[in-house]
Amino acid sequence: MSEAAKPESERRKFRAIKGTRDILPPDSALWNWFEKAARSVMESYNFGEIRTPIFEETELFARSVGSDTDIVSKEMFTFPVVPSAHELALNLFEGQQQFNQEGDFVSTDDAQRFREEKAGKLVSLRPEATASVCRAYIEHGMHTRAGDQKLYYIGPMFRRERPQKGRYRQFYQIGAEVLGTSDVPAIDAELIEMLTVLLERCQIEKYTLLINSIGCADCRPKYVELLRAKLREPEIFSKLGADSQRRVETNPLRVMDSKLPEEQEIIEQKLPKISEHLCADCKTHYEKLKKELKLREVLFTESPRLVRGLDYYMRTTFEITSPILGAQNALCGGGRYDGLVEMLGGPKGIKGIGFALGEDRFIDAIQEAKKIHATRPVDVFVAWMGERAYPTAVRLARVLRGEKHTVELPPEETKFRKALERADKMGARYVLIIGEDEIASDMLTIKRLADGKQEKISEEALVDFFRPPVPSKEGPGN
Repeated sequence: MSEAAKPESERRKFRAIKGTRDILPPDSALWNWFEKAARSVMESYNFGEIRTPIFEETELFARSVGSDTDIVSKEMFTFPVVPSAHELALNLFEGQQQFNQEGDFVSTDDAQRFREEKAGKLVSLRPEATASVCRAYIEHGMHTRAGDQKLYYIGPMFRRERPQKGRYRQFYQIGAEVLGTSDVPAIDAELIEMLTVLLERCQIEKYTLLINSIGCADCRPKYVELLRAKLREPEIFSKLGADSQRRVETNPLRVMDSKLPEEQEIIEQKLPKISEHLCADCKTHYEKLKKELKLREVLFTESPRLVRGLDYYMRTTFEITSPILGAQNALCGGGRYDGLVEMLGGPKGIKGIGFALGEDRFIDAIQEAKKIHATRPVDVFVAWMGERAYPTAVRLARVLRGEKHTVELPPEETKFRKALERADKMGARYVLIIGEDEIASDMLTIKRLADGKQEKISEEALVDFFRPPVPSKEGPGN
């Protein structure tokens, strides 16, 4: 029996895959408002948008994020790319001549690329975007452009981790990166300041900015070995969970970032603080960062245990938390990654710093703050009655939409009372009434739903009716 022939109760009902979700109206209006606010803030700091593919070569993430991290080893959605038959139709002749399917000569480099693809290249859905931005920066020679490249992105990311409140397998991030030849602390401070401006725009008042320095290639490895040696001590190692015990060898800094309650006392009281093992240059950089933040009147709290588990981070790290989110209180985080571009094959000497925020978590914080009520209201509901009224209704709806008003035009005639009920349920501000009387008198009726008042106006006055009044240029006393 076909699926369509089965009783409705027996038909298979498709649902969103676990760890994903649909964002429906009116919630999508708040998402759009937030993304618009983020674009506005970042563009006011002269950041430009970059859009990268949602999947990249797996090796890009393995090299940048770190093959030993949970992201790469456990959480990425990875699959092989199978090349087309046309791409693989290479005929190898004597003398190592290569030809494609059409008989045209193919370069040795192209032939080698096709051979690699024949074995199947692995690609992954992006778990984060910094690596992709750096790849694009290198590929398009953006280092040759004038000044620092200040870039932002908005889009979906993917991680195969356990879904929970505020965490999804397809989630959405907004992030920003600054790439260039300078690492002066003013760059770090301005990026952090920009984040606090966005928080203010979203009217999220309860938050804490945490900052730290995790050193550089000179002092960080020494600290990591000191930390590893401490974690190996039997009385400490035996109290760690399975993940932290594994990380002692693979990435001991990640132990500092553990959220397990039973490990907090160890982290706070028994492990060495990286801030006490910085080299002179890193100490100077960190002190200047704090001065820059104070100059910008950005409040911060120093957090010696704040680290970044990804391999490319160094020096400045920061995180913003908010108590309104409960136990999972991190809103966003970021830091400096001065060696990443070179690690990915780019030019030497390129510095970088960036942040990423989870839109899902930020939207939750905005809703918990209960100060932003972004909706997509219907400005005008067109209630038309009678065949003669319909052409006028269609024409005027188009005029109002051209003026950027949100207009609901029913596709079928509806009785007046039903039309008013429908307009009220949609939250419409006004009802434009077009019936036989309006057609006969060449006058329109506008009803304001907030107080029930209505008035008659001409078609010529319709557009001006919905325009906000122009403020007077005359000053007081004129």
